[in-house]
Amino acid sequence: MKPLVTIIVLNWNGWQDTLECLESLYQIQYPNYKVILVDNHSQDQSLTKIREYCQGQKPIKSPFFTYQNKNKPIPIKEITYQETENRKSFQNDNKTQENTFNSDPKNIRTENQDESPANLILIKNDANYGFAKGNNIAIDYTLKNHHPDYILLLNNDTVVDPDFLTKLVQKAEADARIGIIGPLIYYYDWEGRTDVVANLGGKVNLSKYPGYYDLMETNNLKDFSGDMIECDWVSGAAMLLKVKELPLKFLDEELFFGCEDIDLALNLKKYDYKSVIVLNSHIWHKEGVSRKKRSSEGVKRALMEIKSNLTFIKAHKNHYYLYLPLYLLQIVVLYLKVIMKS
Repeated sequence: MKPLVTIIVLNWNGWQDTLECLESLYQIQYPNYKVILVDNHSQDQSLTKIREYCQGQKPIKSPFFTYQNKNKPIPIKEITYQETENRKSFQNDNKTQENTFNSDPKNIRTENQDESPANLILIKNDANYGFAKGNNIAIDYTLKNHHPDYILLLNNDTVVDPDFLTKLVQKAEADARIGIIGPLIYYYDWEGRTDVVANLGGKVNLSKYPGYYDLMETNNLKDFSGDMIECDWVSGAAMLLKVKELPLKFLDEELFFGCEDIDLALNLKKYDYKSVIVLNSHIWHKEGVSRKKRSSEGVKRALMEIKSNLTFIKAHKNHYYLYLPLYLLQIVVLYLKVIMKS
């Protein structure tokens, strides 16, 4: 039996992207996985459209796959935020996270007790809790009820290659020190092309705002040999966690608007777990879609990004306050460049 993978997809007012993502997931070759869809209190028709899709009433068109109706209807189990049990607010506090799941096994509800053989579990949140808390709710639920070997956090505005998960798990199983593993991410559409790399992992530089950068900013794909790259962080757009072994399993909920993935990777690095990208595992990402929806107002969006970035740097940089004048200068220069380009 292959290791069990729980795939968590977060939706907020984006049912069109979500349905395309789900259809690509239900066509993957990996044999042992569950899908949890978390709806962050959408105000559009998301819940209705998701139900229609599962009933086979919403055929999906995509340049990456042909819609299949043979696996429809997809059984769906709907639960509310309150029904996900006594959920606590999980932050990246090492002691809190380590102790949470060292509880008496008798108090853990098993799949046979809690789950029907559903193909889609839909968690309906009562508010927009953001990326970190929205995912944490599903992480907590699946750890208690399914005990997966891996959890994959996947953006709803992605489409996956049929064998992407098989290749990720194969590499993760081969190296006990791998804690986080991700695929090579292409742009969904770059001026009509689907072979332009969007992300292949990143590095951290806490002396320069925003504290991190994508390897694509300084490298090309051809600069790397082999089929795997070790990096400082893996994009939260597609991040596979080896949860059965990791001492930390949750995202920091103080980081509402970014850096959650980088923060977790750095915290796990302290435990000697590494992050890697598998170059022959591929997905396609509609880059920036979720951020545009979060805040259509440019100033508000910029302030939210700055707050998250500075919170992240403060958590990982000793004597952070000494660097504040430099960060502020870099922020001004960065956004002046953005304004001049627009």
